[in-house]
Amino acid sequence: MITTIQRWGNSLAVRIPKPFAAQTELGENSQVDISVDGSRIVVSPAAKEWKLEDLIGGITAHNTHKETRWGDRAGAEAW
Repeated sequence: MITTIQRWGNSLAVRIPKPFAAQTELGENSQVDISVDGSRIVVSPAAKEWKLEDLIGGITAHNTHKETRWGDRAGAEAW
């Protein structure tokens, strides 16, 4: 696909067509990794860095699973 580079403040910008964004699961405010490979500019979705604090922060009483009963105790845990 051919597109046009446009000015955005002191930088240059390229618009990502919707089908390309959908295929790469990019949306508004998605982080991307931009690199140069020879004479090519490569834009890739940034690797997600998971932080334990963020994951734990998402736990609520509404999304916590109930205890599951798997049957009677059958091993060393049976007192």
